[in-house]
Amino acid sequence: MAVYTREHPLEIPPPSEKDWLKEDEEDFFLLDPDRKRDALPQPFRMIHKLVMLVFENAMEIIERKEMLREAQKLKVQPTKCFPSDEFQVTGRANCLAVSGSYIFVGLSVGLAAFRVSDCKEICAWDAVKTEICAIHASHLGNDCHVLLAVDEMGLVWLFCFDKESFLLIKVLNEMEDMSKRSACVEVVLSPGGDYAGVLLQGNTKAWLEIYRLPKDSWLKETEEHPGAAAGLAWGERRSSWTSVESSVSAKRAEAKLPPPVLLLKVKPPRPVTGSSFKSPLDALKKVDDGNMLGLGYNHLIKDSQWEQHEAIFHRTYQEYLEAEGERESKEEIPRHASFHFLLPGQILQVGPEMKVQPDVPAGISVHWDGSHNLCLYLLNHPLKEKVDSDPKPDVVWPCAAPIACSTVSSCCRYLALACEDAAITIWDEHLGYPLCVTAILEERHIRSIHFLQSSAAARDEAPHPGTDPACPTVQLLVLCTDSSLYLVKALQAGNSSLTLLADRPEDPNLAVSAVVPVLAFPSAALVFSWDGTVSLMNTDTSQVVYCFSTPPSHAVASPWQPVFVVDSVDGCLLLRGDEQQAADALAQSRASHSTIFIFDFNSYPLKEAFPKEPDLPLKPLQNLSWTERCNIFLHDRQQSLLGLREQLPEYWSRLQAQAAAMDEERQKGKGQKKL
Repeated sequence: MAVYTREHPLEIPPPSEKDWLKEDEEDFFLLDPDRKRDALPQPFRMIHKLVMLVFENAMEIIERKEMLREAQKLKVQPTKCFPSDEFQVTGRANCLAVSGSYIFVGLSVGLAAFRVSDCKEICAWDAVKTEICAIHASHLGNDCHVLLAVDEMGLVWLFCFDKESFLLIKVLNEMEDMSKRSACVEVVLSPGGDYAGVLLQGNTKAWLEIYRLPKDSWLKETEEHPGAAAGLAWGERRSSWTSVESSVSAKRAEAKLPPPVLLLKVKPPRPVTGSSFKSPLDALKKVDDGNMLGLGYNHLIKDSQWEQHEAIFHRTYQEYLEAEGERESKEEIPRHASFHFLLPGQILQVGPEMKVQPDVPAGISVHWDGSHNLCLYLLNHPLKEKVDSDPKPDVVWPCAAPIACSTVSSCCRYLALACEDAAITIWDEHLGYPLCVTAILEERHIRSIHFLQSSAAARDEAPHPGTDPACPTVQLLVLCTDSSLYLVKALQAGNSSLTLLADRPEDPNLAVSAVVPVLAFPSAALVFSWDGTVSLMNTDTSQVVYCFSTPPSHAVASPWQPVFVVDSVDGCLLLRGDEQQAADALAQSRASHSTIFIFDFNSYPLKEAFPKEPDLPLKPLQNLSWTERCNIFLHDRQQSLLGLREQLPEYWSRLQAQAAAMDEERQKGKGQKKL
């Protein structure tokens, strides 16, 4: 029997792990023959992957928040300021307003008035099923105030507050037929209480109504009948709406206060359509005068020309339009507008026949959503028996892009416009020229703009011949939709700068809900965040210097839409806070009381953080730069040419008469040819 033996001894082979395939651990596990049957079948492997993906994403979010928290700890924490005083109101406080020495609170059950000095309730107006959602107040003089309140149904209530009692004057948009009733969207009360603007919306249309308030007659009437409105003190609690109306009518008849006068009824601009004019002479006859730009209705472009131009445009840029997914949609009539009252100035000039006062608004600026035009209307036109339902604007400012938002400074001297393409323009209304034109280069949309207080903005002075303020600076705070903040500084010398104060926050809870300038300090602004933080920022240093906090037992009510008001006269912040256990929406809606916290700026060392700039002296003309000297020269030249404005209507009427004569000659020539 043959025996086979090995020539060499049996040896262990060398390790070969370095030659293994570089595969994932999971794939190597599945290739193991001993563990192959233990692998999870489908769909459990997919579920396992999804669970692990969710877990990894959650860990990334936790690590990111932890990093933000650690970075926040390393920052210099602002000083916390707790309320200097507080008071409670009956019901849920929806809005606040301060006028003179009184605090007015819009409640879920009506109105209430408190004294600023001791925060005690002195008067209330309660009506069944009347919840006040917005309130505006202005001091008329002699301890008399005018109030405009908007309830949850969109009704505008006009009150006169005198001798610590409410007196209802009129419901501006009241209609007997409920189907024809219009709801109020926005209310603006002019400084001093001379005019009121109400933006109304119906079922299919919107319009703006401007009222003149006869405050002189109200002051005279309240002085002659001091007890006329005393019956409304502490409210009129009635069990039915009819009894409230009858009681209010009796009080209104006893007081004999005249109702407001409707001056203007402004409608949204109509879409520009094709022209029906046959010749330029026909279009010339429709033009009133030639001293301003219009809305573009009197043109000579036919519908066929527009259709042809649109077809060429779509054919040329078809690939870009398809990539952006642009859909053809019919142009809709806008339903919202922003408007401001303007004082007399070079931008809105009035004729010699109109009497104006320097501290009384002479016009309004209106721009509708999606419109390129800023329309200016004069308020000093003679009264008509029937208000024009579609008045023509006295001045039209066309812009390169639709206007997103606008604002007017507290001294009513400066006007700022922000367009949808992030372009910002600041105008000096007294001098009649723009201070600066700048734009945000990043792809951001502007949400709101606000003028900040400065030594230059506080002075309401126009340059005199031979002297000029030494480069006053105008500051504009810009809030974008992504909660980023910018600061625009404009000089009358023509220079401007754009500074990023705060970039888009990474934490969604730090999104900005509201921004309000604090006029008591230069370069100061209050920033409200979604997490309930109320910060006071110094825009010169881009730092948050103070933080206004409620007591630990309370939290800021609805921080995404906080209820607050800043009293620029007394220098304080009034903020509504709710108890922590009533933070949820259901308990908050059922709360029987609301707490109003008062932060008195004089109680904190804020002046050290915001030192006031000294007023710069006036410089003689020879010491000014060429730009400043040219501005003064152009201003004086404009003043000397004001007389030409009175002659323009006469020249334009002559041109229209000549056009009519030429039209008659042309018609006669056609008649002779037919003969």
